[in-house]
Amino acid sequence: MSDLKKYVSTRKARDPEFEKGYEEGYQAFKIGALLRLAREESGLTQEEVAKRLNTKKSAISRIENHAEDIKLSTLEKFASVLGRKIEISIT
Repeated sequence: MSDLKKYVSTRKARDPEFEKGYEEGYQAFKIGALLRLAREESGLTQEEVAKRLNTKKSAISRIENHAEDIKLSTLEKFASVLGRKIEISIT
């Protein structure tokens, strides 16, 4: 087990508030990281994506770094610019 996993496990065990918010925060981080990775794999800069979405580079940065409240329609537009699709599953 990595040091990070040990820390998270220990912290969850002793801090109910941390445990409560951990998964939600992790999922938001993961969405932003996946969007950034897809953008980079597509060979586009944040500025290029912003131009195609008719927005500012700062908005793209905010999406990639703070995807907590991103709308599904925004995700679909972002993916479309990259030539990708959004897939959703409920588990």
